[in-house]
Amino acid sequence: MKWNWQNVDWPNFRYDAASVIPLEQKFLQSAGEVIGAVRHFNEDDSNQLRIELLSDEAVKTSEIEGEFLDRVSVQSSLRRQFGLSTDDGQIRHQERGIAEMMADAYRSWHAPLDPEGLFHWHSMLMAGNRYIETIGDYRKHEDAMQIVSGRLDKPIVHFEAPPSCQVKAEMETFITWFNQSGPDGQTSLPALTRAAVGHLYFESIHPFEDGNGRIGRALAEKSLAQNIGQPSLISLAFMIEKNRKAYYSELERHQRTLDITDWIFFFSETILEAQRATLERVDFFIQKAKFYDRFRDRMNERQEKVVARIFKEGTAGFKGGLSAENYISITHTSRATATRDLQQLVEIGALTRTGERRHTRYSLSLYR
Repeated sequence: MKWNWQNVDWPNFRYDAASVIPLEQKFLQSAGEVIGAVRHFNEDDSNQLRIELLSDEAVKTSEIEGEFLDRVSVQSSLRRQFGLSTDDGQIRHQERGIAEMMADAYRSWHAPLDPEGLFHWHSMLMAGNRYIETIGDYRKHEDAMQIVSGRLDKPIVHFEAPPSCQVKAEMETFITWFNQSGPDGQTSLPALTRAAVGHLYFESIHPFEDGNGRIGRALAEKSLAQNIGQPSLISLAFMIEKNRKAYYSELERHQRTLDITDWIFFFSETILEAQRATLERVDFFIQKAKFYDRFRDRMNERQEKVVARIFKEGTAGFKGGLSAENYISITHTSRATATRDLQQLVEIGALTRTGERRHTRYSLSLYR
């Protein structure tokens, strides 16, 4: 069976544009809700929210590729990128590189796409990498660019990209398409359609030796940002990582055809889910700020440490709720002290208690 790029009509993707219109409308409505919610933040809160969302995306987009980063280090590097206060701790190449790329993508969302920008992103991502030949340029190796799994003697080829000798010409065509399909381009496309087609198109060319997934997701977010007129800050990588198996399955299926209506629906729904996740996280951030406004000066050092640890778990909180054992483990205090601390937090309204005895659990009192 041919790959999509081997088709005589490549890269003329076919899809039912009219059927996607309801999803496009949902996206624009939700984008307005995110913009409206963030607009009420002061500068400090806006900076913190941006750092938290970008660091989460940086960590998740790397996890999709099997690379696990330290979130605190990524946040520290991002704060440095945006000129905010940070510690002087050591940060690994991987964490600094993804943070630099995410910050650059955030700042340059409005700029037209060009090879130099892509090469810059690739150089950031691959800084310190000793295992690939070409950094900051398109791949040049003569071997087939394949995505494979299974045994070495019986590999399963999930996809094969165009040979390296074709990549420069393919990318010239892609970059022209990307810029002309933008909101001010000659062949402007709606937000979701453009992001979905662009992501599949880029991943099908697979122009770099490594980093194509991370750069491809950054391009999808750049595309969305251009269509709404500001950085989207949506949790796209977060949602793709959550549904990674389905994502790779759909990507593989649609790299064998130019008929991609189903792909556009799948990727659009992923973006809409990512928007909903972002709205939840923005709301959680607001509730976190309100919580600290109410209780910051009413907690001791141990209690503050535990509350900060709960907030670090995000919107889901501690799995199964906070227990006395969790409290003791985090604070290294005695059971009697933990019991007093927890009871006090319940009395002032900072925590809600459920269950009895060994089944007693505590959760943050938010949404008041």
